Amino acid sequence: MAEKTNASYLESLNPPQYEAVVNTEGPTMIIAGAGSGKTRVLTYRIAHLMHAHNVDPFHIMALTFTNKASREMRERIESVVGTDARNLWMGTFHAVFARILRAEATHLGYTSQFTIYDTDDAKSLIKTIVKELNLDDKLYKANVVYNRISAAKNRLVSWQEYTTNPVYMEDDTTNMRPEMGRLYRIYSQRCFKANAMDFDDLLFNTNVLFQTHPDVLNKYQHRFHYLLIDEFQDTNISQYMIARKLAAVRQNICVVGDDAQSIYAFRGADIQNILNFERDYPELSTIKLEQNYRSTQTIVKAANSIILKNKAQLKKSVWTANEDGELIELIKATSDNEEGKLVASSIFEMKMQQHLGNGEFAILYRTNSQSRAMEEALRRMNIKYRVVGGVSFYQRKEIKDLIAYVRFVLNHEDETSLRRIINQPKRGIGPGTIEKLVVAANEQDKSLWDILQHASDVTGGRGGHQVEEFATLIKSFKLAVEKKDAFEAVSQIAKNSGLLKELYEDKTVEGLNRYENVQELLNAIKEFTENPEREDKSLSAFLQDVALLTDEDRSNDTEEAVTLMTVHMAKGLEFPYVYIVGMEEELFPSQMMLGSREDLEEERRLFYVAITRAKKKLHLTYALNRYRFGRLKICEPSRFLKEVDPAFIQMNSRHSNYEAQTRPGIPARSSTPDSSYAKNFVKNNRINPASRSIVPPKHTPSTGFKASDTSQLVSGMRVEHEKFGFGTVGQIDGTGPNRKAKVLFEKAGEKTLLLAFAKLRIM
Repeated sequence: MAEKTNASYLESLNPPQYEAVVNTEGPTMIIAGAGSGKTRVLTYRIAHLMHAHNVDPFHIMALTFTNKASREMRERIESVVGTDARNLWMGTFHAVFARILRAEATHLGYTSQFTIYDTDDAKSLIKTIVKELNLDDKLYKANVVYNRISAAKNRLVSWQEYTTNPVYMEDDTTNMRPEMGRLYRIYSQRCFKANAMDFDDLLFNTNVLFQTHPDVLNKYQHRFHYLLIDEFQDTNISQYMIARKLAAVRQNICVVGDDAQSIYAFRGADIQNILNFERDYPELSTIKLEQNYRSTQTIVKAANSIILKNKAQLKKSVWTANEDGELIELIKATSDNEEGKLVASSIFEMKMQQHLGNGEFAILYRTNSQSRAMEEALRRMNIKYRVVGGVSFYQRKEIKDLIAYVRFVLNHEDETSLRRIINQPKRGIGPGTIEKLVVAANEQDKSLWDILQHASDVTGGRGGHQVEEFATLIKSFKLAVEKKDAFEAVSQIAKNSGLLKELYEDKTVEGLNRYENVQELLNAIKEFTENPEREDKSLSAFLQDVALLTDEDRSNDTEEAVTLMTVHMAKGLEFPYVYIVGMEEELFPSQMMLGSREDLEEERRLFYVAITRAKKKLHLTYALNRYRFGRLKICEPSRFLKEVDPAFIQMNSRHSNYEAQTRPGIPARSSTPDSSYAKNFVKNNRINPASRSIVPPKHTPSTGFKASDTSQLVSGMRVEHEKFGFGTVGQIDGTGPNRKAKVLFEKAGEKTLLLAFAKLRIM
């Protein structure tokens, strides 16, 4: 195909990027190192297909892992080729294949109005089944069962295969959960009966559709001439099998990714997809993007020194023409609380000295629980922050309640939504009445909705009448949905269901917030229906968008604030100044990931991802001791710290050269003696060898010990406790009898004491 000229977008590309954009035919793998302009290349490649080769956008499918990524790419493409970019089949795997499944649902026995269960909905159904089967809910926790079923589906193992496979059965029996296969079967059957699919079903059922209906597969193979996949290293078996089937005719499949950033094995991602891609496509063209445009040379070289330790990888040499930049600072703290204080102090100082904004900083950690100490320290210094990964707007109870009403109005077979709303707000329909209706539905082999409409025949009395009134209410909502636009229909549901009235009458701060949240949901629906770029403005389309939101899409807080998040959440983001905290053995790398080389290499890739989020300056921190699971434990610096080339690290000036002496090659910035606390802690405490927890020695009170009046106690004072010994007062909270203080004791670690009862001598 002859290329058009006037492709000014090509002028900004370096040679490998240019090659990746213009060589559009045949199987292609683009290995994109961190910060190498991956999104730009993928965007321009699609734009080039449309601009230079006149490819119809309806013939291009581009798959991403977040709606945010697909939105940004579509906007960039539109800036090159115009509004025709809106016709691309672009979106997340789940969104794109949900679209196909809605069109082809009848082939699998579903209707096009099938409900999409999010994780909470799925777990709620599992809890119901566990209860019905009288199984131990502590042994068969909803989260455990859900993850087991999810893992099976991602490996394309159906419940029929699972329940007849002796390996799975033996594994479940060994783990004391012999009913797992039965739960998988009943869960799948109940979803089907409810005309519902969970997230994993959207991929699993697409595979089933293409496998069992070759005519449908053939239609989509010839519809999509080009298939492009972003973040290919994060794909699972189910996703890759769909991609291979779709690309089988024309072989125009382009995958973009970085094996060094494959960090989602716990979600089912299979790094072998990218490592073995050439085996599946012998005619493959491989292009490496190795120039990093994001980070300083120090950060890039330090990251390279880490990832080189992995054996399973595609070799590349990432480099940058950016400035050398500052060395990576290693910060040692005596405790997790001190770690928080040191990080907050460092951020405060950098802000003041360099006139920086809060939004330029990020604190990354391995587990969400580590945010507590960071949050407390930032609050003390009045530094605004936001925690990414908390309860999202669409997961709040009042929002879930209203959405459940809408889902059930659209899909009367959705039993999970029905159970949620039938007595919400309270209308006198108790659990006993509901169970009678469920039993009747099972005995008569009817849907629960059929039984609801004639509930008096089953339960009699007031309960049956209340249920029939509820059924009548749902019918009125159904008429509203059919006759009104989405906003007006949901407004009527919110009002006539009683949800809005109940929230409005709750005059507490929490009640007001919940009422405002429902109003915000109505605003979102209004915005959805008035968006001129949307073809499908139906309630079904809105519900699908909500169900398929990813974690990254749920965070829309644009306030200037320090960002706190796990490393997994940080993938794909970048910040000028980054702090990676908790760099300790059994924390990072995680204790759960030390059992095999594969797991350890995934943790190392996770550390690589963390390092490469930083643009200008990186800090690594660790603590000598930390509270874990309610016990104070001595900590060992992470092995990853020793794997970073020491030429790129220096100790923080607040700390001694003591640690530098244990890590040859790391220059200390200060010769200040090590803190007496750190020395005394190691010297005076003994360690329980079984738990590695710290056992402080008994304290002998000073002669003539007499407790002081603590009403005048302030932060920074030195005190003595009869049992815990000497310490320094930290944060003080509360008033009167509820006044309490955090005290960092030299031998017993940090304690929170209620001052009305604690006997402290002010020194």
